[in-house]
Amino acid sequence: MAAHTAAPAAVEAASKTSWVPLAIIVLAQLQMGININALPVSLGPIVEDLNAPATAISTALVLYSLYVAAFVMLGAKIGKMFGERLVFQVSAVGHGAAMALMAVSRDADMMNIAQALAGIAAALLVPTLVVLVAANYRQRQQEQAFGILASIPAVASGVTFIVAGYIATALNWRLSFGLVFIISLVVLFLSFRMKPVPRHKGISIDFVGVVLSALAIAILLLGFNNLNAWGLVIAKPAAPFSVLGLSPVPFMLLVGVVLVQAFFTLSERRVTLQKTPLLALEVLDTPEERNAVYAFLVAGGLGSAISFLIPLYIQIVQGRTPFFTSIAIVPYAITVAAAAILSVRLYDRLTPRRLALVSFALVGAGMFLLAFTVGAEWSTLTVIFGLILVGLGEGTTLTLLFNVLVAASPKELAGDVGALRGVVNNVSSALGAAFAGVVAVGLLALLITTAFARSNLPASLEREINFDQIDFVSNDQLKGVLSRTSVAPEQVDEAVAINAEARLRALRATFLLLAALSLLALIPSTRLPDFKPGERSAEDLVAERKPEPARAATR
Repeated sequence: MAAHTAAPAAVEAASKTSWVPLAIIVLAQLQMGININALPVSLGPIVEDLNAPATAISTALVLYSLYVAAFVMLGAKIGKMFGERLVFQVSAVGHGAAMALMAVSRDADMMNIAQALAGIAAALLVPTLVVLVAANYRQRQQEQAFGILASIPAVASGVTFIVAGYIATALNWRLSFGLVFIISLVVLFLSFRMKPVPRHKGISIDFVGVVLSALAIAILLLGFNNLNAWGLVIAKPAAPFSVLGLSPVPFMLLVGVVLVQAFFTLSERRVTLQKTPLLALEVLDTPEERNAVYAFLVAGGLGSAISFLIPLYIQIVQGRTPFFTSIAIVPYAITVAAAAILSVRLYDRLTPRRLALVSFALVGAGMFLLAFTVGAEWSTLTVIFGLILVGLGEGTTLTLLFNVLVAASPKELAGDVGALRGVVNNVSSALGAAFAGVVAVGLLALLITTAFARSNLPASLEREINFDQIDFVSNDQLKGVLSRTSVAPEQVDEAVAINAEARLRALRATFLLLAALSLLALIPSTRLPDFKPGERSAEDLVAERKPEPARAATR
């Protein structure tokens, strides 16, 4: 009888748990979100202030995401060893200190160091968020908390584009990163109000797995990000080395894939030997979970790509201010945030599979619309409508896929789910920004080279300007470069017109390729769960996870 009376009391107590811990967790998530969104929206002032190319911003984003993805699984294990609340506090302040360094950066190298340090701190911070939610909330309140946590990156994007855009235009882009440092101190002060999480005894760290996973992620991302600079097949002069004259990029991508396979082979062997793997394989042991990860990679990459391309287009192609950038993409940012928060209400009406299929179709339709309508004016109704379609699909998909991963694993694996989310989210963000930069710049170089060959410009110009280092530049920047060449003043206008046309066509083609990628995500979406919450019992889920006898004997 006592047990029966205690249960309702526990449920009632859980329903009255304060939302203060979640507010602190959300603030820490916002702290990281402001950083990665303030970089692209402040693109113009940063490029001018640090005297760096536009693609330096995508490199900084890739570097940050690389360190998070490479070490987030290690961060989850450190959280278990020392207690997630303590690790949360230390990493939040460490991330804030990196943002202080970012605020005083004097060149691109210093900016990259700051982003690398921020990535290491975030690798410790990200897994603790999921664990702290699980520790502070139960039952229905916990589900709501996870939904809010999943929506915060989208909210951070919308808030940051407005605030950082205004600050970069009216004041100084450095103040945005100084603000993040202040937020980190607030997070530390408030974090003592959260419930402490006990340390886990007997936790061992698979250092070989750490090395394998970190090397795999680093090699894959660095190779892909430098595809243009180092060459796809034939090595370019900027390549750090060559293999019989061939670019190192394809070899790096191959080695990265082999290291990923070696990591999972090692993890399975550790499970067989009853040792703790770096990542609990239970979070990936069903087709639904694996396909959720595949879809998550595409969704996160698309969001990162469009967040890079929009400021690039408005600030470099149109020569507008960061604040105008923030105003121009308000429809997109608001739609992403609203869809991320409100789409949870659709879970009782649509299965994850159907909702994902509809969402990716919306993203594809929006990208196609942008590809054919982006032009000299950003405020056309068709462009705004295209951004709204993309935002609806993206916000819904990211929240949905996170909830699929959380719901599919036991609560005791919350840290591993958080680590997996961190890896997927940051790898996809890095790949998305890198893909946008590589494709857009590659197409730009191809279009400019082709147009130059057909133009009346002197052939000597190709020797004076290194066409292997073509990047997105404003008309004023190009005129400044041409003024130092032998081009006659009357030919400058022709060169500027060629560059302007090539920039626009390159961006349109990039949006078109992103649309194709979003439609490819329909394939893994068809393997997501096709049942609504509550339609499957716990016994059904356990039976689906139970390995076959032959497989169980080998593990």
